[in-house]
Amino acid sequence: MDLRALYSPAVPARKTRFRLRLHVSVMPIRTRKLLGTIALLVLVVIWSLTGMAVAQMPWLAASGLAQAMFYVIAGLGWVLPAMPIVSWMSRPDV
Repeated sequence: MDLRALYSPAVPARKTRFRLRLHVSVMPIRTRKLLGTIALLVLVVIWSLTGMAVAQMPWLAASGLAQAMFYVIAGLGWVLPAMPIVSWMSRPDV
């Protein structure tokens, strides 16, 4: 069904452009996202288990200020190792 106006000009045919592919992606984006998701899950599990173990140390458990600083740093610290993983897995296929 043609939805153009009655007397509108015809749409010109698209020219096909041949692009030279200089880079062949070794891994498709779906595979990168799967592996990246698994890596992020492993990172979060290891990070949280390590954080729980460190939080039980006697020198940290004795000080309220040290605990507050530790929980802020540990809570935001996992983002730094996760950023390269996320940027790698969201890289477009070329």
